[in-house]
Amino acid sequence: PGAVDHLRYMAGWASKLGGEVIDPLGLPRGKVFSYVSRQPVGVAAQIIPWNFPLLMATLKISPALAAGCTLVLKPAEQTSLTALRMADFVAEAGFPPGVINVVTGNGHTAGDRLVKHPDVDKVAFTGSTEVGKIINRNATDSLKRVTLELGGKSPVVVMPDVNVEEVAPAAAGSVFFNSGQICIAGSRLFAHRSIFDRMVEGVSAATAFWKPRPSLDPQAHMGPLVSKEQMDRVMGYIQAGKRDGATVVAGGDAPAANGYYLNPTVMVNVKPSMSVVREEIFGPVLVAQRFDTLDEVAKAANETTYGLAASIWTKDVSAMLKLAARIKAGTVWGNCHAVIDPALPFGGFKQSGIGREQGREGIEAYTELKTVIIQL
Repeated sequence: PGAVDHLRYMAGWASKLGGEVIDPLGLPRGKVFSYVSRQPVGVAAQIIPWNFPLLMATLKISPALAAGCTLVLKPAEQTSLTALRMADFVAEAGFPPGVINVVTGNGHTAGDRLVKHPDVDKVAFTGSTEVGKIINRNATDSLKRVTLELGGKSPVVVMPDVNVEEVAPAAAGSVFFNSGQICIAGSRLFAHRSIFDRMVEGVSAATAFWKPRPSLDPQAHMGPLVSKEQMDRVMGYIQAGKRDGATVVAGGDAPAANGYYLNPTVMVNVKPSMSVVREEIFGPVLVAQRFDTLDEVAKAANETTYGLAASIWTKDVSAMLKLAARIKAGTVWGNCHAVIDPALPFGGFKQSGIGREQGREGIEAYTELKTVIIQL
């Protein structure tokens, strides 16, 4: 449904990217006609991750097409079949050859060639901050237009006035959904000291709902990690956290099953200097911390190089608005998490990205502004 929503929303923009007639400030009135128009940026190289292969493909393709661009889509090597099957439907729908192109391959080969290609005018990438930095440097050589949607370490702030029995399962879902393989995962829990123990108990109890199962199991709520490499990465973070002094109160191990399954993990007694707190793990791992005041939690939430998203849980709307203004993140949710809509711009502060996708800003990123001045 999300993929279809993005296509339908951006299709509506195709007829609405109008220009604007502007009266000049310093030129004689009636002697000059001036206007600003938007034109397609040109050829877009779009590189997408493996965690939501169909949604990521349509999210990238739809604004480019609506703006009048042609595109080359490179899916992640782990999930290329989804994009290739979509390309079959594109051909079946009658798109002219060369408008939507799919190129498969590794990031350091096919992706790198696309970013550096002289005929590519824009690069749109969703993935890790580390790879995003490389892409940005390579695109800078030819000053390509760039949109980067990168990593996150999103705080989930829970105030003392909440119903813990309701919020704890929601906090668990914010990080364990899709096995934590989502850029907006609520991987840092900040619970007020007065409810901290109950929140940790509630989130730990909720891990039973997220017991890993095969993805096609009708009872599955959480499947495996995408690969052995990802499994080793996540387990490495858990082991590093334990060595640094963190305590695992739930999960932290793999169930006795074939595959890259990892039990949802909750860690306490963590410090800001630990890698499990500072770095994006991209797995079902939650670190929980206490706070006493709004000032304290605002500072702690911002002690990260990331700034993609955050959620605040409270009945106090005043406190929510004050904290939302102070948290450095591109999206802040109140009493919910991971609510995404095609009409709402999405992107990050700091090292969580450059530019925005979705909404008006998402399609305008595939255009160039042109100013025309005519002497009458």
